[in-house]
Amino acid sequence: MTAIDATQAGAAPAAPRLTSLSHGGGCGCKIAPGVLSELLARNEAPLPAPAALLVGTETSDDAAVYQLNDEQAIIATTDFFMPIVDDPFDFGRIAATNALSDIYAMGGKPIFALAIVGMPINVLPRETIRAILRGGESVCAEAGIPIAGGHSIDSVEPIYGLAALGVVHPKRLKRNADAQAGDVLVLGKPLGVGVMSAALKKHQLDDAGYRCMIDATTRLNRVGPALAALPGVHALTDVTGFGLLGHTLEMCRGANLAAYLRMSDVPLFDGVRELADKGCITGASGRNWASYGASVELGERLTARDRDLLCDPQTAGGLLVSCAPGAVDDVLAVFRADGFDAAAIIGAMRPGTPGVRVI
Repeated sequence: MTAIDATQAGAAPAAPRLTSLSHGGGCGCKIAPGVLSELLARNEAPLPAPAALLVGTETSDDAAVYQLNDEQAIIATTDFFMPIVDDPFDFGRIAATNALSDIYAMGGKPIFALAIVGMPINVLPRETIRAILRGGESVCAEAGIPIAGGHSIDSVEPIYGLAALGVVHPKRLKRNADAQAGDVLVLGKPLGVGVMSAALKKHQLDDAGYRCMIDATTRLNRVGPALAALPGVHALTDVTGFGLLGHTLEMCRGANLAAYLRMSDVPLFDGVRELADKGCITGASGRNWASYGASVELGERLTARDRDLLCDPQTAGGLLVSCAPGAVDDVLAVFRADGFDAAAIIGAMRPGTPGVRVI
């Protein structure tokens, strides 16, 4: 029986694909960095921040941090987006993993979360929505935290995410702006989530590629606190919607340094380059380059495809670590111990005008 026949026979119509209800998915939904800078530009002097606010908006860091006492600082962040996959349970897991990553990227541990839920109530079956919520709950349970509340609205596009709170010792806090000249850059996960999500929408992602995508986007960056505890680790961030180049550039601007990357050392998920060659590129990749390409120098041997991959928006992407050369082995050991086998040295921080050069 066809879908039309089933409907005429009185059966409920099939639920729509989640990705068909959104104009973009995952961290590819993020407003382009150049546009975001314009929106956040202030026309008048901001109110002075209290001394206890250790991290605010000044360096485009992963989360806000407020010191409570000599031993504790609270980390606060929020992250939500439209579906990147059609399976509702997987969508919930991915969104929750991505939101909690900001806590880990500051060197902290999450303590609880609040759910952010916007759903087209008259379009999606109740069970689909419940599965999204269960997916988020399952990741929070893996992180050892409860979802203690939240807020929901009836929206045109499905939206799910978390507002998450965490704690960190003020001396263990890692900003994205504290890299030092001579530091080595280590990336915890390969690139290519945006490419795989584009391939999924075009029905060009095979089962192995989908499993790879889900494994990557639901792997918690819980190594953050262990990395922050290493004396030689100076700065941390996670690579998400602005791509590797965008988040490396934020590091550079915060520390007033230049970054040098070697394309051949940047890890990519299996099959991603081939998918990109078939045209599986997100619109966010081009918007990212348009926003910050003027601050990036690409070597003459690099191709437009290399550029697309370096700008590829990552959902629940890997941690980017800036550390002293003597700490590299310890950093890689921490990653390997938690299953991040693809973690790799990708470049270094050097004196110079803030920007990124890729060879």
